[in-house]
Amino acid sequence: MNVVVTNSYDESCAYVADMICRLVNEKPDCKLGLATGGTPVPMYKKLIEANQAGKVDFSKVRTVNLDEYCGIPATHDQSYRYFMNTNLFDHINIDKANTYVASGMGDPQANAAALEAKVREGGVADLQLLGIGNNGHIAFNEAADKLHATAHIEKLTESTIHANSRFFEKEEDVPTTAITMGMGDILAAKCVVLIATGLAKTEAIRGLVMDDVITTHNPSTMLKMHGNVYVVIDRELADAVGYKG
Repeated sequence: MNVVVTNSYDESCAYVADMICRLVNEKPDCKLGLATGGTPVPMYKKLIEANQAGKVDFSKVRTVNLDEYCGIPATHDQSYRYFMNTNLFDHINIDKANTYVASGMGDPQANAAALEAKVREGGVADLQLLGIGNNGHIAFNEAADKLHATAHIEKLTESTIHANSRFFEKEEDVPTTAITMGMGDILAAKCVVLIATGLAKTEAIRGLVMDDVITTHNPSTMLKMHGNVYVVIDRELADAVGYKG
């Protein structure tokens, strides 16, 4: 595992954006696994800036997103399709036909199967971007006694619903289930890049980087089984975790 400690969250976003730009420039038709949530937004802005400055070309890139809420349409302002369009896809020269966010409407099991097919279509992701939940959840793979290898429907924990309620008018509006890639899907990627900031992530990141324990009660620790992982954190979070590297 490669732990990268930067001086600031902005520097972390610049580091990850540079990784993605280098990959796209080296392999223009690469496949990216993408994430939503507050953490990657500033990084996506840097990708937009690079694209608009002519430093990177996304016209042949394919993307698959980690997850989507069940029960809200793609046009809903809290759907992850809407998030990706407004925070990235609408502002770069990507072909939206080459982007995939699972459908939150219709038969959930069929939608999960369709996501699983997209994960494998044309080969695994060249790079999988991740954030991390306060309890160590990756995508919507919640901390539990067992985890799933493939795309599935996940019942969201109270802590995840509460954390996501800031994006909705009230907590009761937050969907209680989601479609998500499984941990096997995520670990299949050629390279995994996790970016984290904020002291709320301290315990989760400590479990990921400070020992060799793997536990389903901190799903992020599964990344220790992958041979090409980058964990990008800022100095404040590294200090809180106790990481001195």
